[in-house]
Amino acid sequence: QVQLVESGGGLVQAGDSLRLSCTASGRSVSAYDMAWFRQAPGKEREFVAAVGWSGGAKYYADSVRDRFTISKDNAKTTTYLQMNNLKFEDTAVYVCAAGMAYKWDIWGQGTQVTVSS
Repeated sequence: QVQLVESGGGLVQAGDSLRLSCTASGRSVSAYDMAWFRQAPGKEREFVAAVGWSGGAKYYADSVRDRFTISKDNAKTTTYLQMNNLKFEDTAVYVCAAGMAYKWDIWGQGTQVTVSS
C-alpha cells in the first residue's frame, strides 16, 4: 500500500518561490501517475499539475502554467512541485495524489502554502 507525505510548504511573500515534495513509502510509485491538487479556504479542491508515470507527460492548470513545474525523480519515490512567482491566490493546502491512468485514488494529507501580498 502506498502512503504519500507532502513537505515544503510555508509562509512566503508574493513573488517568492517554494518547492513542494511528495514522498512515497510502502511501495514504489514508479508505475503511478502523480499529481498536485490544492484547496483554499471556502473553495473546492482544484487540479494544479500532473505528471505521467514515466515523468514525460506533464499537465498544468492554466492558473499556474509557466510558473509551476512538476517533476518526478529518477528513483520514482518523490514528486516535486516547483512554484515560482507565487501569488496571493496560490494560498492553499497542497495535496499530492497518485493513481493509474490519471485516476487519483491515493492521497496525502497536504502541506500549507501561504503567500502574503
